[in-house]
Amino acid sequence: MGINSNRVEHFSGHTCPENIVTVSTEAMSPLELHRVCLPPPQTTLQKLKHRLSEIFFPDDPLHRFKNQTCFRKLVLGLQFFFPIFQWGPNYSFKLLRSDIIAGLTIASLAIPQGISYAKLANLPPIIGLYSSFVPPLIYSVLGSSRHLAVGPVSIASLVMGTMINEAVSYTEEPILYLQMAFTATFFAGLFHASLGLLRLGFVIDFLSKATLVGFMAGAAVIVSLQQLKGLLGIVHFTTKMQIVPVLASVFSHKDEWSWKTIVMGLSFLVFLLTTRKISMRNPKLFWVSAAAPLTSVILSTLVVSLLRSKAHGISIIGQLPKGLNPPSSNMLYFHGPYLAVAIKTGIVTGILSLTEGIAVGRTFASLKNYQVDGNKEMMAIGLMNMAGSCSSCYVTTGSFSRSAVNYNAGAQTVVSNVILASAVLVTLLFLMPLFYYTPNVILAAIIITAVIGLIDYQAAFQLWKVDKLDFLACLCSFFGVLFISVPLGLAIAVGVSVFKILLHVTRPNTGVLGNIPGTQIYQNLNRYREALRIPKFLILAVESPIYFANSTYLQERILRWVREEEERIAANNESTMKCIILDMTAVTAIDTSGIDTICELRRILEKRSLQLVLANPVGNVMEKLHQSNILESFGLNGLYLTVGEAVADISSQWKAHP
Repeated sequence: MGINSNRVEHFSGHTCPENIVTVSTEAMSPLELHRVCLPPPQTTLQKLKHRLSEIFFPDDPLHRFKNQTCFRKLVLGLQFFFPIFQWGPNYSFKLLRSDIIAGLTIASLAIPQGISYAKLANLPPIIGLYSSFVPPLIYSVLGSSRHLAVGPVSIASLVMGTMINEAVSYTEEPILYLQMAFTATFFAGLFHASLGLLRLGFVIDFLSKATLVGFMAGAAVIVSLQQLKGLLGIVHFTTKMQIVPVLASVFSHKDEWSWKTIVMGLSFLVFLLTTRKISMRNPKLFWVSAAAPLTSVILSTLVVSLLRSKAHGISIIGQLPKGLNPPSSNMLYFHGPYLAVAIKTGIVTGILSLTEGIAVGRTFASLKNYQVDGNKEMMAIGLMNMAGSCSSCYVTTGSFSRSAVNYNAGAQTVVSNVILASAVLVTLLFLMPLFYYTPNVILAAIIITAVIGLIDYQAAFQLWKVDKLDFLACLCSFFGVLFISVPLGLAIAVGVSVFKILLHVTRPNTGVLGNIPGTQIYQNLNRYREALRIPKFLILAVESPIYFANSTYLQERILRWVREEEERIAANNESTMKCIILDMTAVTAIDTSGIDTICELRRILEKRSLQLVLANPVGNVMEKLHQSNILESFGLNGLYLTVGEAVADISSQWKAHP
């Protein structure tokens, strides 16, 4: 036979030497056997450094600083922390013209939405405008997305309003409620900035697409039902957010329904939905739906103002204070019985707003072929919210609807956010009295139109087609929001996603491999009908790491495969099985529990006169197997580079020593 094929070769910086001996069987072409190499030797500190680097710095953010002069490093540092220094020097009048058009377009949408979303969070309407002024300015300096339009968003507003209202009533204690909102915003910003600074953005990955689809759809339904208060003119309405109490409140207060409010609300709701449909069918007409909310506010305000003597049943916004954002740092609530509620609200709304903001930023970046740094975005959104909490703003992030309008309007840089803030500034300083007669029913219609877009039934149908477990997570999230509560619905969604991860981790896929005739390729018998079993061999593949969470299951499952194969052989009167080959190509990691499982399997099979062979362990797995000294117990023919080499070599040995 010559030199044994499974001798472990230490890495020497060159290609691992090959065996010179060629083996062949009647069924297979001659095949060279290769030794299995160990990875380059590393100290524990080097391994730890590499692992941490892969976890926290997968994009190698400092690669641009290598081999640069001190001045160049300073410039790159400024560009890294303040992206405005990267695109600012090349800014031109042509870009400014595009950004002005885009900024004014999103301002026409952001102003009525800001007022509406503040009402959704049970905050004074003016807070929504304050939140559309300061945060966009800060983001324009720190943000790396060119198309993200910053401001209040419906989901974060809904969650904040729900969670704070469970502890503090916005009608009975409005000042304390406002303090809680600003404090929750501060902690949301602190959470964002901490994730970005510590490069822990992978935390938000636990909100899978499936859970978000269900959560947003459930929240959209709840938000829409909550707006029936304004749409029907109901004065006394439940503060609960579950579907049953909301519908019960709607029908138990039928005596408060106002036909004037209903007629106006339905008329403008139809108008808004029609313009949205027009823009969806023809993206070039994006400005139709973008201008519709402000148009609705102007028209409805004029109607109520001119007919105010006959419009007594229609509730209006009333007086809004003029002027810039007042400071609110003195209203931050850092002690007392409600601090835990503020922190919890900040973290939950922070996760949702961060997920939406980064998802939107990356979506439009991919369309324009540029990169958005997730960690820098977290820092920008975090600092934006921390500053906002000190200037009478509540949680803000990048909005799906406004960013889409910003993109379609031709925005080139974040200067469109500066134009948006400028338009809001003019509104705050000079135009606030014009909103006095704006009916609340219009705000309800604007909110309903905005959140309807969050119900993505096509995505849910795709989940059903592709992954039933993802669809289950989507349904749990949806019904959790509808029937339990918004934060608990989100918790259920995350729980289902984590359960899915645990299911894949603890119950990994295994399968029997067969040979595709005329090749040295071995594939799953269930996937490839042409694949054939090799007599006397059982070839198994494990498609996951082997460690404490799944080692017991894998041992039991492999022994079951062996039993089933023996039963199949007995039923078909085939050659007795002699060898089990474990293809470890997809085993990316192994721990001491996994190593013990491999040893135990070898002992169990050996007692049954069956040989266990390992094929193609990856680098770190091979290193741990070598360091644990278990390879010695496998003997001279227990480790091969490929399944094909294992089958050929072992078969030739059987022929030489029958």
